[in-house]
Amino acid sequence: MSNAPAAAGPAAYVPPPPLTGSARTWGTIALSAATFMNVLDTSIANVSLPAIAGDLGVSPNQGTWVITSFAVANAIAVPLTGWLSQRVGQVRLFVLSVLLFVVASWLCGLAPNMTTLIAFRALQGFVAGPMIPLSQGLLLSSYPRVLAGLAMAMWSMTTLIAPVMGPLLGGWITDNLSWPWIFYINIPVGLVAAGVAWSLYHKRETPTRQLPIDSVGLALLVIWVGAMQVTLDIGKENDWFHSGVVVALAVVAVVGLALFLVWELTDKHPVVDLALFKKRNFWAGALALSVGYGLFFGNVVLLPLWLQQYMGYTATQAGMVMAPVGLMALVLSPWVGKNLSKFDPRKFASFAFLVFALVLWMRSRFNTQADLATIMVPTIVQGVAMAFFFIPLVTITLSGIPPERIPAASGLSNFVRITAGAFGTSIATTAWENRAALHHAQLVESIQAGNGPAMVALQGLSSAGLTSEQALAQVNRLVDQQAFMLAANDVFLVSAIIFMALIPLVWLSHPLPSTAGSADAAAGAH
Repeated sequence: MSNAPAAAGPAAYVPPPPLTGSARTWGTIALSAATFMNVLDTSIANVSLPAIAGDLGVSPNQGTWVITSFAVANAIAVPLTGWLSQRVGQVRLFVLSVLLFVVASWLCGLAPNMTTLIAFRALQGFVAGPMIPLSQGLLLSSYPRVLAGLAMAMWSMTTLIAPVMGPLLGGWITDNLSWPWIFYINIPVGLVAAGVAWSLYHKRETPTRQLPIDSVGLALLVIWVGAMQVTLDIGKENDWFHSGVVVALAVVAVVGLALFLVWELTDKHPVVDLALFKKRNFWAGALALSVGYGLFFGNVVLLPLWLQQYMGYTATQAGMVMAPVGLMALVLSPWVGKNLSKFDPRKFASFAFLVFALVLWMRSRFNTQADLATIMVPTIVQGVAMAFFFIPLVTITLSGIPPERIPAASGLSNFVRITAGAFGTSIATTAWENRAALHHAQLVESIQAGNGPAMVALQGLSSAGLTSEQALAQVNRLVDQQAFMLAANDVFLVSAIIFMALIPLVWLSHPLPSTAGSADAAAGAH
């Protein structure tokens, strides 16, 4: 709440004291489990799409709406967190969100056809919206100021590891059980998390206000975010702006955003608190976090795609390559959280960007002969960057925000981050395919009568019993493999350069008052 005394009316809200002992431990586990379940569901269905589409009798392209519907609804709900928490209360909204997520997950597993599944996935995405921002706020309220960095470490580990574990777990469940179980596993986790959270936090409920419903702002939010998410999801397969549908959606998104900004900045009770962007640390931290996350997420999507499509890896094997990314993050995140009060968070974030750049530079030197160990080394090193990435930047972003505005600030910053992740995925995969087409054309130019090695390869294939057409098709497959490998190298290298260029962005934020040694440094989000 604001430190200014109230002129009249109810007394100012005083945040409850931090939890202690086993209560804090169980609170951390419950909030982290709910967050993990939520983030896991954004990626767990990806590898199960062929099985879902086949079982429900639709094409794989129609199956992608299982992902799109969740993403659109989730993106709309996340920035509403601040407004909803003021009407309902943070604790009630969090527990209700988790329970509704459990119900939606159960319904997804029971869905008899694709239309029903898409509808239930949209419901699941919408009710999941407030969970991540509220888990952040409740976790911060559970820890004393000096341990706020540790609280962020616990929270960030689940947010970073879940997207990597999703494809691995989804692949295993689909191969060994059946696809509905990727939804059913949420039921016990969600029920336990909701029960523990309610028992520990219901007496720590925040005050509520009967705010008027900003129906115009809400409608504009639904329109522009929905149009933007669908544009990003269907753009690549429809050749982007060569498609009239994509152009129309993009225009709706841009015009809707412009109208939304004008309305929200002038309305007395906006549904999204855009005034937070007046705070320098909020916009600088959110921008650095979002652009960095967009780059990170785009490359997290690209690497397994390359491994599966052009290196012969199965979905489970590609997931295993990505899994070690959490090892160093798990080891180092608690240390980063505990020591955040002793260092300038901007130095930690700068170090994270340097390590990300190093990892992507290492990947830019891959070739088609790269073995498992070569591919996994950068993945393990990336865990170091992840530990130093989220915690300092979230601390900077939420520094100086009063407790009652934490849900709004966390919801808005998470919305920007999630949106950046969607942009990063679309840009990385589109750039990869475009660069592959260029490399393919350049490589094919060398396959002509005057090229000795090319002729020797074709003759060798012909002598093995292949017809000339089959031999050329085999060579074309080899050219494709090389072209997509070179294209992946290009994307990795450019991403490394952008990470280096992002470092000055971190330093646009003000130093936290406690950087000099006060315990409040770790409590930037209080």
